[in-house]
Amino acid sequence: MSGAALQRAAVADAEAIIESAVVSAAHDGEAELVVTLRHANGALETVALEPDIAFHLMNICGVGEAAALAGHPWRRILEGL
Repeated sequence: MSGAALQRAAVADAEAIIESAVVSAAHDGEAELVVTLRHANGALETVALEPDIAFHLMNICGVGEAAALAGHPWRRILEGL
């Protein structure tokens, strides 16, 4: 997902909270971060992040492992972009 697409998604769903995050292999075999979001209405959504955006999100949230992203607001991904 591109930075612009991430910004649009985060603005549209400012109340979304990260439910879980795990490292997974993308279709090309490269690592990606698969993030499950819980929206304000209770709906779940899954988003796959490229490594550079995934590391950005982890750094902004101050976590050292993917699982520690749970509970953080999804909109944090916009900080510093």
